[in-house]
Order: sequence, then C-alpha cells, then structure tokens
Amino acid sequence: MQDARTGGWRAARQKVATPVTRPQRDAATRSRMPRRSLSAAAVVSVFGLLAGLALAPLPQPGGSLPTAAADAALQGDGQAVRVGAEVAAPAVSRESYVATTGSQTLVAGGTNVDWAKLVLVEGGWPLSDENVTFMMRWMRQENGADNWWNRNNPLNNGQGSGGGSGLGSYPTLVEAAYFAAENLQSGRYPEVDAALARGDSADATAQAIWASAWASSHYGYGTHWSSRPYEVIEAPPSAWGR
Repeated sequence: MQDARTGGWRAARQKVATPVTRPQRDAATRSRMPRRSLSAAAVVSVFGLLAGLALAPLPQPGGSLPTAAADAALQGDGQAVRVGAEVAAPAVSRESYVATTGSQTLVAGGTNVDWAKLVLVEGGWPLSDENVTFMMRWMRQENGADNWWNRNNPLNNGQGSGGGSGLGSYPTLVEAAYFAAENLQSGRYPEVDAALARGDSADATAQAIWASAWASSHYGYGTHWSSRPYEVIEAPPSAWGR
C-alpha cells in the first residue's frame, strides 16, 4: 500500500513538473517580420525629413537669421533686480590730497607773507592764518612794513647774525628765517614755541612774546603793538639771494 501511494505521488509530481512546450515560428517567419518593420520605419523617416526641409526657412545672405527669427531668439523672460527702499547706497571713498608749501615756492614769492611762512616752515609750526597774522604783526613792530627786510633781519634776531643786540644781519632772508626758528625753539622762549605749535590764536602768541625776553621793552605789554590789517610787500630779489 505504501509503495502504491508512493508511486502515485511520483506520477503526480512528474505530471505537474513537466514544462509546457510553446509553439515556435519557423525560420522563414522569423526572417520576414523584422525586415517588414524596418522597411516601414525607413519610409516614415524619409517623409519626415522631406517635410522638415520644406518648412525650414532659407538662410539669409551672410549666414544671418531672418529678423523675425533673431527677434524671437532674443525674446523671453527677462531678469529684473529690485532693491528695497531700506537698502542704503555704499559710501564712496575718495582720496584727498593736501598740498604743502615748500621753501622754494616761498622764496619765489618774495613777499613779507612768504618770509613769515618760511619761518613757520623752518620751525615745523602750522601754517594757520592765526600764526601768519602773528608773524606779520611782529615783523611790523620790529622793522616797519616798508623796510621789513632791513639787514635781511626782519625780527632783529641776534642768533647767527653776529649781533647780540639784534642789530646784526644775514646774507639772505632764507638764512634769517632759519635762525629765527632756531632761536624760538632754543628753549629760551617755550611759551612762544607752544603758542605757535597750537596755531589757534594770534593774540595768545603775541602775549607770549610780550612776556618773553625777546625785546627789553616787552612791546609795552601790548601798548606798542598794532593789530591793524597788514600789507603785503615784496622784498628786492637780492635780499633773497636771487
């Protein structure tokens, strides 16, 4: 009984496991089908190419596209940049230049104002209006305006001039400017030097020179000091060594 059942099971399994055989086309049928499909596709491709050539615009002389085609190529979605109102424009940095007065320029000018500035340049003091005004008033008190270059010693300076009382002279006004600045910075006139370094008050610098030992009269502590407007007067070229 066991063998009979086993034999039945084996027969059933063999019957289910047997693969199903599909019918196959013969060689002639397989060779005809692809060729027919390729022939139809080729015909369609040729007709499509001819239709495209018929519809394409002829090229213009020089190889450029027609105007309408060029305009169409430029048309499209443009880009726009919008900046909010709260965005501030950046600050533009500009270089600035400051011209300094050179000694040669002052010598070429040749006036009493030029000599006053030359003293300030030699001493390294600011060329401020207050400093120039003080120098012009001081020179006027020493030698007068019309002959301010007397003995090439506008401030009657004794240092380097060969005259301890201030009655000496210099070869040129250029040397006179050098020795005037040197004397004021010698340490004997610290208040005058400091006032010139500030350069913010002609009256304050005048008070410093009154209180100093530059002039034995001390300019009457201001009573012999004029604050009227000064005149611009040129010295002879020989006074400048020209």
